[in-house]
Parts: sequence; C-alpha cells; structure tokens
Amino acid sequence: MKTSTNKYSLSLLFIVLLIFSTGILMVFNTTSAEVLDRSLERSTHYAFIRQLVYAFIATGCAIGVFFLGYENVLRLSGAFLFLGTVMLILVFVPKIGQQINGAHRWINLFGNSLQPSEFVKVLLPLYTIHAIRRYKEGMTFKPFLRLITTLMVPLALILIEPDNGTVAIIMMALLILFILMRIRWVYWAIPLCVCMVCGGIVASKMSHVPDRIKIYLNPELDLRGKGHQPHQARIAAGSGGLFGKGFGESFQKLDYLPEARSDYIAAIFAEEFGFIGMLGLIMLYITLGGLGFTIAAKASKIEGFYLVAILTFLICFQAFLNLGVVSGLLPSKGTNLPFFSHGGSSLLVNFISLGLILSVARQQKKTVYA
Repeated sequence: MKTSTNKYSLSLLFIVLLIFSTGILMVFNTTSAEVLDRSLERSTHYAFIRQLVYAFIATGCAIGVFFLGYENVLRLSGAFLFLGTVMLILVFVPKIGQQINGAHRWINLFGNSLQPSEFVKVLLPLYTIHAIRRYKEGMTFKPFLRLITTLMVPLALILIEPDNGTVAIIMMALLILFILMRIRWVYWAIPLCVCMVCGGIVASKMSHVPDRIKIYLNPELDLRGKGHQPHQARIAAGSGGLFGKGFGESFQKLDYLPEARSDYIAAIFAEEFGFIGMLGLIMLYITLGGLGFTIAAKASKIEGFYLVAILTFLICFQAFLNLGVVSGLLPSKGTNLPFFSHGGSSLLVNFISLGLILSVARQQKKTVYA
C-alpha cells in the first residue's frame, strides 16, 4: 500500500511538473514575441520571471497545506470561505477593486491583481464537504437549506461581477458533490432548478451573454471585436497541421491573437506542435485525472475521497473547457488551462489543490501504518 501510494503521488507530481514546464516555456515564447512585436519597454523575460515567482509562492502554499493536512483545511474551510466572501465584496470597492473590460473580478494586492473567485471556486466545495459530514447520520432538509443559503452569498457576488462561467463551474462541482455524498435529490434538485432559472434570467439581461453566444455560433460576425480571438484561435490550431510549425515559429502570437499567454495559449501550442503535440497535452491531463481519481479511490477516509475527487474534477473540467474553447467546440468563457496558462491566482489555487490531494495520499499511508 505504501509503495502504491508513493507511486501515484510521484507520478502525479511528475505529470504536473511536465505540464507546468511546458506551459512556462510557452508563456515565455508568446510574451517575448509580444514584447518584440509591439516594441514594449520591458524585458522579454518579464512574464516568464513573473510566472516563476507565482510558481514559487504557489509551491510554498502547496507545501503549507500539505503539512497542515486536509482535515485541518476542511475544519477551517468556513473561516477561509468567509475571508473569500469578503474579498469578493472588495472587488467592488473603488481603489481596491480593479475593473477590466467592464468586469469587477480583481483586487489590487501590493501592485498585483488577485482574483478572489478563483479561490472561492475551491473553497465552496471544501466547505460543503465539511458542512455535510458534520451530520454523520445524514443531512436533513433544514440544515441543507441553511447550507444552500450560505453558498448562495458568494455565488451571487460572483454572478454580479459578472462571471457567469465561474458560477457555472461551481454549480457543476456542487452538483457532482451532492451526487457523490448521496444527498437526497429532492433537497438539491429544486434549489438547483431555481438557481438555473434565475441565473438564466440574469444572464439573458446581460448584453454580453447573447452576444457571446452569437459570436460562438459565427465568429465572422464580429471579427474586429469579440469574434477576433475565437477566429484567430481556429486559424492557429488549424495551421499547425499534424506536426506543427516548430517551437517559436507561430505567426498568430505576433499580435494576431491578443492575450495568447492566458486563455488561448493552447492555440499557440497547437500551431507550433500540431495535432500530435495537442494529443500529447490532452493525454497528460487524462493521466492527471486518472491518477487523481485513483488516489481518491484509495483514500482511507471518506472526506479524503470527496476532497480529491472534486478537486481532480475541477482541474480536469477546466482543462476540458479551455481546450473546448480553443478548438471552437465551446463558447468563449475565459477559463485558464490549469498549470499551463499565465496567471497568478489560477496557478496558486491549482497548486494548493495539488497540495491537498497529496495530503490525502500522505494521510492514507499514516493510517495504514499507524
């Protein structure tokens, strides 16, 4: 058992390191070309070094939660969620919150942008696991209703930022969690339907949502606006062919595909490494998912199983969404490719999730040999 657990943990670490290493090379590749093409007054290594700093901080946080232990993290999840909710409120406070492209999703922290919804995306499932597991004989309707009411507060704040995609990801994660934890469907099905109806009504009133759907169906309707990135991403992915143009040979990164370092970095990867390269990247995420779910299945405590299963689902689901957007199969959402795209908040949250997953694996070994 000990050897098996070590094998899965080390394999998971290796896969994540391989994805991150490839991603940071692509970040340097795309951002250095952007600096040179636009003649920007900053180093070509700026984004590369910044991503390394993010990774260093994220690794420290992952090590911290690893030694803190997933059980203690679950126990403190209520306090963490409260802090996350306060941060969601701060995004609307002038001079603290940052408004970019009409959205209030970031706060300014020591000159760096922090996206609270990325943290809440993980904290809500963690708090849900802890809240439900307190009722050893099964959760009844009244406490479940109180739980739903608590969860609705941060969800509503994210919805009005607006960030409909993150709300949808969280709702999907909670749905999976309710099924795994065998919550009676009559408890969550009705609130879920109400939330979906309310969310649909609110989303339909937001001008960017119908526009995004139209652009998804036909990017050519607005090639100079919102359809530009999806259209150029398809060109990048398609022009890569079977084996790609070679590392550093992408044309689309030369200001044809704006902000390629984040949401659409996989399009540049596809252009330079082709179908074979993308197939390899997809296989890495499939392997990551398989290892995560295997660790979950071998967890010694049911809380560990729920935790690893939902964190693995979140990582793989976001990878699926990002690659779906890049390929044109899904509408643009703004989801980073886990461990691969440029971005401090997402990288930090994903590394913390990795630390929690490995903590479950470590706790398993301790339990077996206690």
